[in-house]
Amino acid sequence: MTLTIRDIAQMAGVSRGTVSKVINNYDGVSEQTKRKVLEVIDKTNYQPTFSAKSLATKKSSLIGLIYAGKINVEFNHPFFNEVISSFQKTLGAMGYDIIIFSNEMFDKENVDYLARTRHFRLDGCLIIAGEEVEDAVSKLDESDVPCMGIDLELTGQNSSYVMTDNYKVSQLAVEYLYLNSVRDVGYIAGKESSEISNQRLEGFLQTMNQFGMPANPIWIKHGNFFESSGYEAMEEILQGESLPKAIIAASDMMALGAMRAIKDYGLRIPQDIQVIGCDDVEACRYMEPALTTIKQDKQKIGRLAAIKLNDLINGVTGLRPSLVDPELVLRNSSGVIGEASKER
Repeated sequence: MTLTIRDIAQMAGVSRGTVSKVINNYDGVSEQTKRKVLEVIDKTNYQPTFSAKSLATKKSSLIGLIYAGKINVEFNHPFFNEVISSFQKTLGAMGYDIIIFSNEMFDKENVDYLARTRHFRLDGCLIIAGEEVEDAVSKLDESDVPCMGIDLELTGQNSSYVMTDNYKVSQLAVEYLYLNSVRDVGYIAGKESSEISNQRLEGFLQTMNQFGMPANPIWIKHGNFFESSGYEAMEEILQGESLPKAIIAASDMMALGAMRAIKDYGLRIPQDIQVIGCDDVEACRYMEPALTTIKQDKQKIGRLAAIKLNDLINGVTGLRPSLVDPELVLRNSSGVIGEASKER
């Protein structure tokens, strides 16, 4: 038999409101009454549901985690895994638990994140960007539910977002190559439907133009952030009549694929072609040669998202989006070691 808060109140001879105050550790209950309620809870092994816990506060201490749209990563993806781990650790210290929304059984037209958020009485939601984000995300963003986006620009009155400064990602890579006299640079972007990829590509094109470095269109290819697509994109470049001296990839996984293709074609890294990735996933440092990359501060992104979402839940207004600065991490795949940060 599942006990309810009403059952506990009857056994203790108090009101349901008194039991709720004891559960939530509120003032206004005598020590004698509190002991009596706690004894009943202890004897019956009663486990309060979130609705009982939130009776007085009208808060569930539950956060929804939504992987929106067609997302091409699993939960163990090295970038998102570290961001979510930091987010969960920070929110957990504040007393929140996380519910992961599944959209495997719903098509884009039938997903209703807002209805499910209401059903579980969630205090707020973290939304991770995927490809072709559903209209249901916009509906949630426009509601009164506090929402925080990761790599997703939310604009609702109760929303904000955190992401890496994606224009600066490519700017750092091109600037490093320019300073080391590399002018012939190719680029492997993500899907054309990816806003994050488009921002990084635009940053690449703008910075190339800033330094008077022509962007050769035959050296610009699109992948899908997977290692295999980086290989295929690099292979197309390698089959061309001319080759770049360096390749910048919009993700480390695509950069690793590009490195594999370069080796398979009998070329050397960095002597023939230098390679720079983005994300700083752990595997990069163990490649041969180790991959130079643009590091995203995954710990900071997760912590910022958690603290800002908690502020939104507690009524803080006027929170502006946060753009986190990336950092160039030099390793052997880019040749000359300059004055930027190094990993020894």
